[in-house]
Amino acid sequence: MKQMLRLVCMASVVCLPFFAFSQNKKIARRTALPAVLKEVSGMVRTPSGDLWLLNDSKNPPELFRFDPLSNRLLETRRLPVANRDWEDLAADDRGNLYIGDVGNNRNARRDLRIYRYNPATQALDSILFHYPDQMAFAPADERDWNFNCEAMVFFRDSLHLFSKNSFKGNFYTKHYVLPAQPGKYVAELRDSICLKNRVVTGAALSRDGKTLALTGYIIGKNLGLLPYTKASVFYFTGFSGSNFLAGHQERKRLPKFLIARQYESVTQWEGDCWVVANEGRKPQFQAVWRVKKSSSAPEKNPETDGMSSVR
Repeated sequence: MKQMLRLVCMASVVCLPFFAFSQNKKIARRTALPAVLKEVSGMVRTPSGDLWLLNDSKNPPELFRFDPLSNRLLETRRLPVANRDWEDLAADDRGNLYIGDVGNNRNARRDLRIYRYNPATQALDSILFHYPDQMAFAPADERDWNFNCEAMVFFRDSLHLFSKNSFKGNFYTKHYVLPAQPGKYVAELRDSICLKNRVVTGAALSRDGKTLALTGYIIGKNLGLLPYTKASVFYFTGFSGSNFLAGHQERKRLPKFLIARQYESVTQWEGDCWVVANEGRKPQFQAVWRVKKSSSAPEKNPETDGMSSVR
């Protein structure tokens, strides 16, 4: 009996580390994406650990399931709808994917919509909406162009959208809310925040609903001649309910090569480990990158105005 117990204990010691490793596989710092995802703009992790991804405008209406651990494209789904300007991807706990056809670079669209698609049943329907504060299509002054959107998350029974301001604007991103149900709606303007020198290009919510991540970047020219870009991910924590922008803020600079990459999507991998994806723009190529959020509760970023308010 003692010998049997000894063998059982030895087996447990050997098996536990293997089990822990198999459940918490670490993603590489950089994973190249296939050529078909050159203009990757939305990404969300599945419960099984794969990624669903999509491309933005001027691409077929397709979803791609990709395994970053084996670096394999597992599946391509073509949907019977148009890709006017797909920009972000979100998921709920019932297996539905939300495809944000919400890109609006010229601020003139009147057909904004979000497709709800279930990969298991292939059920497909639409959520149509418009912004409550947009009165002109497009506003006469480009500095007022803040009705583009490239960032979206699902939380409880709603979809939360974050606007992408014009580079000539005031760098406020506006937080809008919609029901996550088919229909036609006027979005609710919930909040806004200034992220100095960054326009928002992607969003993700942690699985426990306690951390919101936003990606953002800036494009400009030094001395009016030399191009430059900077990209960051902003983490918001300590908020109440879905008042995400009122939380504590942490900013982390994203990897660059000569100039910053065009990061347009983000999703949680595991715990404080997140992944971001960049579009392919030579000499840079499309890839998924591992980034780590600080484990401690951050203070608000001194480079923002430190205030959250509707504008």
